[in-house]
Amino acid sequence: MILKKDHLKFGILLGILGPMLAMLIYYFTVFSRTISLREYFYVLIHNKQLLTAISSLSLLANAILFTIYINTHRDKTAKGIFVATLIYGILVLTYKLIS
Repeated sequence: MILKKDHLKFGILLGILGPMLAMLIYYFTVFSRTISLREYFYVLIHNKQLLTAISSLSLLANAILFTIYINTHRDKTAKGIFVATLIYGILVLTYKLIS
């Protein structure tokens, strides 16, 4: 099965997709009845407090993935998830400080 792989690139891919999926799940559970997906991302970009909150929740998806892969001794994949998490966090922080 594909999820049983132990590769750094696979971990980076999971680490990128995890927060995106979490953001979409959050959108569909909280905002989908009131605003469109396009408006949701517009609000995220322009509202720093909401960006921080949703980014933090999205990174929980990576924490869960990281824990699963560490506990199953797939360390290369876990490293990839960790790297993607760091990059994601740094990008959000940089965006907040610059804008």
